[in-house]
Amino acid sequence: MSAPLWYLLLVPAAYLLGAIPSGVIIAKLAGGVDVREEGSRSTGMTNVLRTVGVGPAIIVLALDVGKGVLAVMAARLVARYVGLPPAEQWYLEVGCAVAALVGHNWSVYLRFRGGRGIATGLGALSVLSPWAGLAALTVALPVIAVSRYVSLGSLAGAFLGGGGLVVLSVLHVQPMAYGVYGGIGVAVITFRHRENIHRLLAGTESRLGRRPPPTTPEGTPV
Repeated sequence: MSAPLWYLLLVPAAYLLGAIPSGVIIAKLAGGVDVREEGSRSTGMTNVLRTVGVGPAIIVLALDVGKGVLAVMAARLVARYVGLPPAEQWYLEVGCAVAALVGHNWSVYLRFRGGRGIATGLGALSVLSPWAGLAALTVALPVIAVSRYVSLGSLAGAFLGGGGLVVLSVLHVQPMAYGVYGGIGVAVITFRHRENIHRLLAGTESRLGRRPPPTTPEGTPV
């Protein structure tokens, strides 16, 4: 099977994997809560934490990270098994990483709604470049701990991890294909956090440990 056919097979599969709404499923099972109607209305770990609790949130985090890890690892293993050249393998990995990220953010199972992409994006990033993934965590966790703004820490981690991957690619430390993922990942995550950025600038963003204000279905405060 040629490389284009593997792209046609694995990239859509990665999207469908990323689109699995872990937050919606776990919140329903754990607390009978539809996170699409509660809190920030996001399906990600942070909203599950605020609306259902720590245990379900940890499970959602693990599942969402796992989606990114599995998407890239599957592409890597298939590429090596069928003997694709390195450049084709790298772009197949990146195609699957981006597809999983897009699936998480715009899930076909949820009428193209979803989360913010941090956990799934981090999972994929960590497989592509463990050092970039570690760098993202190294800055994100302290920022969250000090500020108690999950969105701020997430954005800081995305910029350092994704931006660092771009720099490493330009310096030829990592494949150029991986830099493409870094750039796309930062752009997607920033776009998905645009409302959070507006609230951070306005000083109205909800801190960790506090329930966010009620929002409209579009995600804006009531």
